[in-house]
Amino acid sequence: MQLRIPGPTPIPPEILEVMSRQMINHRGPQFAELIHAITSRLKEVFQTKGDVLILTGSGTGGMEAAIVNTLSPGDKVLVVSNGFFGERFADIAEAFGAEVERLRFEWGSPIDPDAVRQALSQDPGIKAALVTHNETSTGVTSDLASISAVVREFDKLLVVDAISSLGAIDLPTDAWGCDVVVTASQKGWMVPPGLAMVSVSQKAWQAQAGAKMPRYYWDFAKAKKFLEEKGQTPWTPAVSVFFALGAALEIFQREGLPNVMARHARVGSKAREEVRSLGLSLLPEDSYASNTVTAVRAPEGLDVKLLLRILREEHGTILAGGQQRLEGKIFRIGHLGYVNEQDIEAVSQALRAALPKAGFVTAR
Repeated sequence: MQLRIPGPTPIPPEILEVMSRQMINHRGPQFAELIHAITSRLKEVFQTKGDVLILTGSGTGGMEAAIVNTLSPGDKVLVVSNGFFGERFADIAEAFGAEVERLRFEWGSPIDPDAVRQALSQDPGIKAALVTHNETSTGVTSDLASISAVVREFDKLLVVDAISSLGAIDLPTDAWGCDVVVTASQKGWMVPPGLAMVSVSQKAWQAQAGAKMPRYYWDFAKAKKFLEEKGQTPWTPAVSVFFALGAALEIFQREGLPNVMARHARVGSKAREEVRSLGLSLLPEDSYASNTVTAVRAPEGLDVKLLLRILREEHGTILAGGQQRLEGKIFRIGHLGYVNEQDIEAVSQALRAALPKAGFVTAR
């Protein structure tokens, strides 16, 4: 089975094996040793000397946690959106009472830092900017380095959804001045769903101290206190997923973070090359196409749902369709985490066989 969606992603055998371990006491010394070791290694991947917290929940839970720990009802926030998950960030902020300004870009296009600068200059009351680094729904990676520089010009809080980028695409948290960065275990980390990992800067902690949005389960201060004082989480953690994350970080350490990034760059390039060899085109341009997910335009006559079914039933290959307004217009190939060029070649071979059966008769 070739699972090539943008998450959950395939899991290496050694990580699967680790997950079969017997439970341990999450209030005992074994777990304390585990969480401290994981946190230390996560800081290396986040490229931060600040705090990193591990929350039991999904990536969306991490996004909500980032919002409720830094904002108060009525705060003005700029949500920079160029796809489905950018809109989700805005929806969460609105649900908790923030006054949201949505700076929207066409789906399939990157975020324009100059437009962010203009939006921030027009409203000095904006407290924070919420940005999606890698928009999974469109296969676009925006220039977060330039965006973060603009946000720092105006001394605003920068909250980043890096769920499908961190661990696969370079994101030096401290160097870029990101205040809260959110990622999740089921993406580039080669681990099942169940954990959200967040970095918190000193500036974010200052915001947290005054934030008034309701929070209980997602309270960063509780998570930090339990980690530092007890080597625990405030609430029952997903113990098996902690085992898995610990093993995954050992793999990261063996491969080396620069090599992990380089591998994803090679695999992303290979995916784009194979798509073109089939006579298909990408949704985004190469200059901002993601190295973790490739969004492929569905040409006229191609039935995307039928294509995905044929790939699944006849070739054991699972790809993803488009979301919301892109449903039926694109399909997506996930290539993050436990992946190499040979995996992409296998996907290409399956597509070559399946495309004519789904209405694309000119595939070469």
